Amino acid sequence: MRNNIDLSGDNFEDIDIQSVLDNLAEYTPDELAEIDVLVDELSARDRNSKAYDDLLEFCKRMQPDYIVGKHHRILGDMLMDIEQGNKDRICVNIPPRHGKSQLVSIFFPAWFLGRNPNKKVMMVSHTTDLAVDFGRKVRNLIATDEYRAIFPTVSLAVDSKSAGRWNTSVGGEYYACGIGSSIAGRGADLLLIDDPHSEQDVINGNFEVFDKAYEWFTYGARTRLMPGGSVAIIQTRWHMDDLTGRVVGDMAQNDKADQYDIVEFPAILEVPKKKGSGYIEKPLWPEFFDLEALLRTKASMHTFQWNAQYQQEPTAEEASIVKREWWQHWGDKPAPLCEYIIMSLDAAAESHNRADYTALTTWGVFLNEETGAHNIILLNSIKKRMEFPELKAMALEEYEEWEPDSFIVEKKSSGTALYQEMRRMGLPVQEYTPHRGSGDKLARLNSVADIVASELVWVPSTRWAEELVEEIAGFPFMSHDDLVDSTVMALMRFRQGGFIRLPSDQAEEIRYFKQHSGGYY
Repeated sequence: MRNNIDLSGDNFEDIDIQSVLDNLAEYTPDELAEIDVLVDELSARDRNSKAYDDLLEFCKRMQPDYIVGKHHRILGDMLMDIEQGNKDRICVNIPPRHGKSQLVSIFFPAWFLGRNPNKKVMMVSHTTDLAVDFGRKVRNLIATDEYRAIFPTVSLAVDSKSAGRWNTSVGGEYYACGIGSSIAGRGADLLLIDDPHSEQDVINGNFEVFDKAYEWFTYGARTRLMPGGSVAIIQTRWHMDDLTGRVVGDMAQNDKADQYDIVEFPAILEVPKKKGSGYIEKPLWPEFFDLEALLRTKASMHTFQWNAQYQQEPTAEEASIVKREWWQHWGDKPAPLCEYIIMSLDAAAESHNRADYTALTTWGVFLNEETGAHNIILLNSIKKRMEFPELKAMALEEYEEWEPDSFIVEKKSSGTALYQEMRRMGLPVQEYTPHRGSGDKLARLNSVADIVASELVWVPSTRWAEELVEEIAGFPFMSHDDLVDSTVMALMRFRQGGFIRLPSDQAEEIRYFKQHSGGYY
């Protein structure tokens, strides 16, 4: 039965909504029109309440077509923890064009000041112009009717005309600046740093900017924090010595240094299969970037650039045991006639998501007619996660393709089974059992680094060769070292076999192998 409800009043909270909905047929057309207005108003109130409490809801309220990815939810929760005082230091690494700046540098400071209109926000980017542009967008957002509906008590001060410096009506402050700017006299309850490094500086090899950014942050911006102030560093990775790299290094070296919650978002994720072992590649933000688009981007970049900017895994230049510039580049010419060929296998223990890869590399030694010395060339490289049946099939296929004089297998995990089976087949497989210990991998790579440094090792112009060079250049800072192990095994055997002689080699270290009897390949 219809209740006697006053639909003309403003006290919506007192209305029994369910009773209204249950008796819609009993209302007149005019009353139904009023009910529609009432429902819209209640819905708006609910959306505004959610936007007040939740940063991502605020984003969608201010921009209805805002595309929220899972990484936005994670980042949004971290930023809300900052606002609520549950965290005071976060450092998040995100690939380009993944909605970082819109969330962190536009929506978040607006939402933060809505909830804390008397606090001070300092916005920093690699240039003042970019930071000021963020400030303009935040200021314009606060001036909208949609914002005032969520934060009705928050407004701009009447003199807030500057895009990079303005105040709220209750004493809050927003200040935008670039890395290196003078900030004497400024304070910050929230220090936001969005991309402290310029892409152009990195492209031009202007790596001293990393030192300057770190020094300015440490002795400038960091000192501007108010008691209880928070820092959020959000950036795309560029280099081991960028701001993220520096704060991570500080944490590792001194447990009394600022301790950041570090989150890295790779553009392409490796996701375990729901059934069985193995993994599949998925994009970080599938609603915006599909896998094929990301792979096209990857194919158009140098591996070290892709690893840093998109996968958040920069490699160390200066700390590399084997430098990139030491490798000789063969180009896309056919491989030379080789006197001796070695295949080298580093087999993974398992094939699930977090396991190592299996790495199989093929190398040949040839006479460099220009120098009259023997050189080494990379003929092929395969890096893949695989189960034993696939490993066996791949190994036999590569063996038939290259007809190596020696096939070296590290005798561990699935490599042990492959070694035994190939021995039964009468193939020239040799076991390799390295000594174990904390520094052994470093020692082994150091033992062959001088071969590469002597400009005796060539690589073709292929993606798989570039991947190998990049992994070795990044060792021991990369998450995987399978190609490193495979390469070291082959180069050590070439040296032990007497094909490569350096002035530092001792005669007793050399034992000679037979030469390759095959022809061109």
